[in-house]
Amino acid sequence: MSAIFYHDDEQRDLALASKETRQAKANRKIETRIVEAETFYDAEDYHQKYLLRQAADVLNELKLSDSQLISSYAAARLNGYVGGYGTRESLEKEIEEFGLSERARKKVFSKAK
Repeated sequence: MSAIFYHDDEQRDLALASKETRQAKANRKIETRIVEAETFYDAEDYHQKYLLRQAADVLNELKLSDSQLISSYAAARLNGYVGGYGTRESLEKEIEEFGLSERARKKVFSKAK
């Protein structure tokens, strides 16, 4: 199941409009549910930035605690890149911000598309 969770009427309306726009271009029915957000629980620490955790040498260079890892912009971006999401072009624009060694940079670049 996929879902879009909204917090207010504006978000709900935007989600519905987006779904309708996509549905007009789709070959089959979009089954994504649009539902009001309720209580949200963070996943256990070991699930946080799972893809980045698989690149432990890169993760260790960030020197983040588990609680910092959850909210870190750099960790979120790097998690995507090491998971094969994001382009080399976009990575080149922001790699300096992450404070990684040359070795870690090469590893991240090897995963980017």
